[in-house]
Amino acid sequence: MNRITRYIIIAVIAAIVGFILWYFQHIVAYILISGVLSLVGRPIVDMMGQIRINQRKIALGLRALSALIILWLIFFTFFRIFIPLVANEAYALSNLDVNKAVESLEVPIDRFEQLVNKFFVSDSSFSLEDYLTQKIISVLDISILSNFVGSLASVLGNIFVAIFAISFITFFFLKDENLFSNAILAFVPDHEVSQVKHALKSTRRLLMRYFIGIGGQITGIIILVTAGLSIVGIEFSRALVMGLIAGIMNVIPYLGPVLGTTIGLVLGIAGNLDLNFYDELVPLTIYMVLVFITVQLIDNTLFQPLIYSSSVNAHPLEIFLVIMIAASLAGIAGMILAIPTYTILRVFAKEFFSEFKIVKKLTRNIE
Repeated sequence: MNRITRYIIIAVIAAIVGFILWYFQHIVAYILISGVLSLVGRPIVDMMGQIRINQRKIALGLRALSALIILWLIFFTFFRIFIPLVANEAYALSNLDVNKAVESLEVPIDRFEQLVNKFFVSDSSFSLEDYLTQKIISVLDISILSNFVGSLASVLGNIFVAIFAISFITFFFLKDENLFSNAILAFVPDHEVSQVKHALKSTRRLLMRYFIGIGGQITGIIILVTAGLSIVGIEFSRALVMGLIAGIMNVIPYLGPVLGTTIGLVLGIAGNLDLNFYDELVPLTIYMVLVFITVQLIDNTLFQPLIYSSSVNAHPLEIFLVIMIAASLAGIAGMILAIPTYTILRVFAKEFFSEFKIVKKLTRNIE
């Protein structure tokens, strides 16, 4: 078999595999989520393996089941705390008296409107107050929230199927950490098994550190933002929601902190429109901005170096370029998946293409 024929066969096989993965994308998603959960839960299984009862180790199946239950308890507790708080904030925003809110900003709006009419708008009929009222109503339109709730309800039926499937798959991934690897190795030629096995082991170790680090980063940001906003005068429940949004949005590299800060400021300002604009609302807004900036500085100097640089053993500039490329190819989803995907590519490149100088340079820190 000549080289061209071999490449054609490989391309055909890759196309068939790609089609199968696309056609069964829900199942693939379940497997990937289960893989991430098993990486996060693996330290729990290993830690329980150190426990001895009557000089005997806890059975592996029981350890895997316990780790799975702990993971789901964490998720259930998380949603049990935050879903009611988010729902309350959404209800409060949907019932906001827009006209009264705009009236409370009448003085600064009048001054800004005069400036706009003087320098930018020739039509004297332009009314910034009416414009803001219409925009706020459109943003807080209750029909939008209703449609969202309706869409969420329609998804709930599939959620139970997903939870069962993910739990089932995760249990066996936790019970046998080599299950996924062995499934991949079944398709690998015998002379390349050792290399692929080493690459999978390195990938699992790096991704485990990465996803655990991401969980720690989200938790740290939630705590810091909530504490900071509570100190400057935001109601605790609202501060907690703002912290949650900031933490989750921060998963999106670079763009996420801006989105989290913007949404948080909107919630904070909307919930305090009854305050005097110049004497209370403006200082409160400045304090909120300072909280978000301070937390972001802590994230940039402490959390991100530990996660992006240490966990995946890559240079920060390297990470930045990868994320920018992924963003241009696949948007926000690409930014979120950029680091795990790049980690996998680097590990396998080290195993199979280490003779290239660029590969040696990029993978020199991978063990």
